[in-house]
Amino acid sequence: MLTLSRRSILLLAAGLPVLAGACTPSPPSLAAGLSRRTAGLSPSPGATALVNFDTTPFPFHGAAPGRGKPFMDVTDGARLGHSSLRNGVLWEDQTYADKRVLLSIPRGFDPRRPSALVVFLHGNEARLDRDVRDRQGVVRQLAASGINAVLVVPQFAVDAKDSSAGRFWEPGVFAQFLGEAGRRLAELNGTPEAAFVFDAAPVVIVGYSGGYLPAAAALRYGGAGRRVRGVVLLDALYGEDDTFESFVLHRGPGFFVSLYGKSSRAGNEALKRRLAARGVPMGDDSLGEAIGAGAVAFVDAGDAVPHGDFVTGALGGDPLTAVLSRLRGFPRSPAPGLLASE
Repeated sequence: MLTLSRRSILLLAAGLPVLAGACTPSPPSLAAGLSRRTAGLSPSPGATALVNFDTTPFPFHGAAPGRGKPFMDVTDGARLGHSSLRNGVLWEDQTYADKRVLLSIPRGFDPRRPSALVVFLHGNEARLDRDVRDRQGVVRQLAASGINAVLVVPQFAVDAKDSSAGRFWEPGVFAQFLGEAGRRLAELNGTPEAAFVFDAAPVVIVGYSGGYLPAAAALRYGGAGRRVRGVVLLDALYGEDDTFESFVLHRGPGFFVSLYGKSSRAGNEALKRRLAARGVPMGDDSLGEAIGAGAVAFVDAGDAVPHGDFVTGALGGDPLTAVLSRLRGFPRSPAPGLLASE
């Protein structure tokens, strides 16, 4: 007899895999319900946009964990600012006021199929349009991967040397952000009635460089729980070792992949030693042909590619595509007869 948890039933009803890397067939009654909910849906023509959100990392008027003062600790009349050792004062209206989120739905994305939601957390000195979309080609790399996934990229500190997680340090805010992303993606796709597809999709967190800090905050405080099915670090392991170690140790069917070069090699090698001491099986310093449920992989990309070009140049080019294309369970172009609505 098949026994399902309430969470599993909700995922199956949305046409989503219960385990990362494996699609679980739904019972006839659930499949019939899914057919009714997705009967009018079809593959997306594709869309990319910068969208204003209500729930975003910034503005942030709390305090970072372990700090005894507000994040915005400088005032100049009505103007607020954040003091830092690397930057001096960063003013809120210039650096921490952008509430836009980059959303992208690849052409051919099929809401009737199991899907994933990729959250990309950029590093320092970045803008969503100039850097994430245009220079690093993150939208293009997701589209080229061939997986049935959508992209969500929140703006953190604008064009500044700052890795702060902002409101992602607040309990539950990351989960709220994901909820809003589901609604906004459905609107962007022109199918607001299909928000449930995005709202329940398993989440893959990708952190590049300073994005490790928001990634760790999302894992530790975010409230998304088992919905986070994978973590990918791109030359990004500069700290928060305990948080990433905890994710790996409790990952269940989730996966963890860290690609690194000279910049973060020390941090990666240290975490590898910690995990090995705990008996965690790891790959052979390569991505292999597939990234399955429970996979843990550390891949040394060498020193040839500078840290600033890592997102486009590592592993011979387009490392994000290389990782995402190896995920199983989310084909964008399924074989005939495998559509959830059939």
